Amino acid sequence: MQKPILEVKGLTKYFKVKGGILGRQTGAVKAVDDVSFTVNKGEILGIVGESGCGKSTTGKSILRLIEPTGGEVKFEDKDITNISSEEMRKLRRNMQIIFQDPYASLNPRHTVEKIISEPLLVHGINSSKERKERVKELLGIVGLSAYHASRYPHQFSGGQRQRIGIARALANNPKLIICDEPVSALDVSVQSQILNLMEDLRNEFSLTYVFIAHDLSVVKHICDRIGVMYLGRMVELTEKDKLYDKPKHPYTQALLSAVPLPDPDIVKERVILQGDVPSPSNPPSGCAFHTRCPQAMDICKETRPHFEEIEDNHYVACHLYGNRLSSN
Repeated sequence: MQKPILEVKGLTKYFKVKGGILGRQTGAVKAVDDVSFTVNKGEILGIVGESGCGKSTTGKSILRLIEPTGGEVKFEDKDITNISSEEMRKLRRNMQIIFQDPYASLNPRHTVEKIISEPLLVHGINSSKERKERVKELLGIVGLSAYHASRYPHQFSGGQRQRIGIARALANNPKLIICDEPVSALDVSVQSQILNLMEDLRNEFSLTYVFIAHDLSVVKHICDRIGVMYLGRMVELTEKDKLYDKPKHPYTQALLSAVPLPDPDIVKERVILQGDVPSPSNPPSGCAFHTRCPQAMDICKETRPHFEEIEDNHYVACHLYGNRLSSN
């Protein structure tokens, strides 16, 4: 069995809430609360959930773009949680990110050549000629032309800008790329082009993706396994076919029931959740979902369910399946 390229154990990220005249800490926003998963080499792991569930914070905490509060992140068996900033900078050759907004993530004052070649310069390629050749090569890889190198971000469409962002992420031949909602700001027709490009690049360069999204149809198209997050916690994780065919967690069932089907003759039973998502600064006791869950029990209000394997490669944090392991 192959060793995972990425291991995340008990990852947490709390943002301090301060108040009063002296600005003392009065609480904390639990953006990521004890999240664990692994990613195998060459795999695309999807992370989905409503806005504010902590999926983007999880991705950025893995790369330490946001410093995690606790937990452990291992990349190729190396614990990167407590290494120095200099060591982390060197490691980022192998760990890159594609951001959600392809315009805000590109410096409007820099040409495409400067944007793509900057990571090369940071990681020791000082030859101007080498950088120019690499930029030309990368533009071709992502479907742009060499003459685009002298242009500025505002001269491109949203899809082209995201291709530039992908080229920048590929510059130093990374092994892992965190994709933070890379197609959510694009038109649907352009989304499919970018998704197909990313899939081709995965196969060509043996890349591994952590693909963060809120669109369930997008992750179904591109991902091998999918993890579902709710209020900073991972509630379900399994292969995509299992998740879509037989979702176990009530929250996953509600999410999938809201996905529209292209066939008008198919009548789908909707699961309508009551109430709003609780505040991550004051999450409910026990299971975070119990305030909206149609199948909530008394134990859900008091005891937090363990995130455990209930079937082969199918992990769920739910008391509905709590006795299944002991009965097998």
